[in-house]
Amino acid sequence: MANIQQQKKRVRISERQREENLRYRSTVKTLAKRVEVAAAGEDKDKDKLAAEHLELVRTVDKAASKGALHKNTAARRKARAARLAAGSGSSSEPA
Repeated sequence: MANIQQQKKRVRISERQREENLRYRSTVKTLAKRVEVAAAGEDKDKDKLAAEHLELVRTVDKAASKGALHKNTAARRKARAARLAAGSGSSSEPA
């Protein structure tokens, strides 16, 4: 356990940052699942799919800029979502 004041403060800051990063990553996963569900739906609601895709892209970009996601991971997730939104295959099929 840290016994110097600055170390204690650093531990508190690190914990807060870790929780914020976890929230970003969890939200990105949830939004990615929403895009998959919207793309796989029988009714193929294009407006809903476009809205979900836009929200995912915005959140991924924000997470990458904050450092919660690596920039290559962010690009990969956005590319997969774009492929689903365009209707060319699913994420489970090999490219």
